Parts: sequence; C-alpha cells; structure tokens
Amino acid sequence: MKVNVLFSTAAMALAMLATTQANAKEPIEPIRPVQDVNLAQVELGKKLYFDPRLSKSGFISCNSCHNLSMGGTDNLKTSIGHNWHQGPINAPTVLNSSLNFVQFWDGRAADLKAQAGGPIANPGEMAFTHTLAVDVLQSIPGYVHEFKQVYGKDKIDIDMVTTAIAEFEKTLVTPNSRFDRWLLGDKSALNADELAGYQLFKNSGCVACHNGPAVGGNSFQKMGVVQPYKAKSPAEGRVAVTGKDADRFMFKVPTLRNVEMTYPYFHDGEAETLTEAVDIMGRLQLGKRFSGKENRQIVAFLKTLTGDQPAFQMPILPPSSEKTPAPKPFE
Repeated sequence: MKVNVLFSTAAMALAMLATTQANAKEPIEPIRPVQDVNLAQVELGKKLYFDPRLSKSGFISCNSCHNLSMGGTDNLKTSIGHNWHQGPINAPTVLNSSLNFVQFWDGRAADLKAQAGGPIANPGEMAFTHTLAVDVLQSIPGYVHEFKQVYGKDKIDIDMVTTAIAEFEKTLVTPNSRFDRWLLGDKSALNADELAGYQLFKNSGCVACHNGPAVGGNSFQKMGVVQPYKAKSPAEGRVAVTGKDADRFMFKVPTLRNVEMTYPYFHDGEAETLTEAVDIMGRLQLGKRFSGKENRQIVAFLKTLTGDQPAFQMPILPPSSEKTPAPKPFE
C-alpha cells in the first residue's frame, strides 16, 4: 500500500509552497521531503540494508560502505570489501541517491533497484551470489514471514530484495539544510561569508555541473577539463560501461549535499579536505585559481548544504535458524 510520509515540519511544507520568484530562478533547488513510499517495503528494506548475512562472509552489509552515521559513506579513500579487498573507487554517499539520474560513478545502474543488487554479487565487495543470498534469507523464518506479509509470496527472490532496499534508500533524503531555508525565504539562514561563497560558486561556473536539488548527480562530466587529472585509481569512468574512448574519465557528477560529511573527495578519494577539493576543481575544471579568502568562502557555503540526517530506530534483525550458514569472515 502506498502512503504519504512527511519528514519535515508543517512550517517547512508551507515555506516550500511560498518559495519566492527570485529563489525559483536559482540553479539549486530545495530538497523536498519524501512522499509516496511503501512503508512495508521500507521497513523490510531497512533490515536488509543493515544485514551482513547478505554477504559471503556474513560480516559486510550495505551500511558497511554507506554508513548512515557518517553521511552515507565510509570516509575512506576506497572501500574495504571481502577479505579486506581494497576497492578501486570511493564509495559515493547513499544520502539523496534517489535524486541521481543514474547510480554508481560510471552510471552502470539505471536506478536504486538495479544498484542494490550490484554489491551483493561483486567479488570485491560482498562477494556473494544473488542465489546464495536468497537461500540465506529463505533459511531465516522471520524473513520468510515478513516477505510473505509484504509481497504475498512464500518464495523470496532477488527482485523482492532489491526492491525493498531501494524503497528504504528513497527515504534517505536530507531536507532542511540552512541553504534550503535561505532558498525558502529565511534570509538570516546564511551569513555574509556563506552568501559570498554562493555567489562565487555561481559566478565561477560551478553550477554548470552542480545544480538542481542534489547540487549534482544529474550529468556525466569529464574529470580534468582544463588540465588533466592525474589519478591513482585504475577506475576510468564511463568508458568501462560504453567502451567508447570519448567516455574515458567521464564520471557522474557527485551530489554536494552533506559534502562536509562525505570526505575524502573525488572518485579516487585523493582530496582529503574541502579546501583541497575546491582548489583542484577550480584549477582543473574551471581554469581558475581561487584565493585563500575565496576558497574559504566557497567552503563556508558548501557546509550550509548539510541537511537533517535520516533518523530512525535501528532495525532488529530476525535470528538465523539451524539451516542458516554461519558467518565465515576469515575465509
């Protein structure tokens, strides 16, 4: 059953309706609270998101790399997978990922549902197979009962699993940032430096790629437009999907929402701080060298994009049965 879920106050909802004409012309839009989600699937997906039994080791969950206590990422240059495998790419935040036009840095998944199944079967991440993951869930009576309640079927399949995880991830939006409040008419929400940083962000051309409600996530762009980017990661972007040389170093533009929490930055995680990231982006993408003051002002603006973080009661996972494989984190 579809229901409307409001994650903001009535005051914010009224303010959303009262957005001024001037702010409507801004290249960045406020994040709207989530509506129209299936609550039963959300609750099931929440359990699956935190359940390490979807991995071969029984130790790695979705939350391992997309930690909801850490801005929806892991704050590592590249993530740690099965048997301490070092991943080739920085884990993008799961927060506001429903606003992305595609998923993953290279856009190989069209939507959240397609993305949810990828890490489970990736040998360098959760290292399972979809068949084995479903077998584990089918061995847990609590899951069998809940899947039956949600989907009306006795047998679990991977489509149900990924649909539920995606539905939960739709709720992971972060409205009500100070910048959103400014967009909605609260002119006291930003100070002078933050406003100056936003003007620099617009006038320098950053908004050509970082726009919309997610402040990014809606296009592919080449990393290193004015100057080449010297990457240490083997990941080469969109070319891995299309096979076209023109797509080499083309990556999905990341969202800048909650960016102060999602360090380190870029697909290889080589920029450790926002100050460093702003400097590199200015030089390589725009051909502009920001002064120390300009850099500080842009960073101050970027920090106003931190919104209300998802808050919910941690799920209690159903216990394994005698048929459920025991965790084997060292194999």
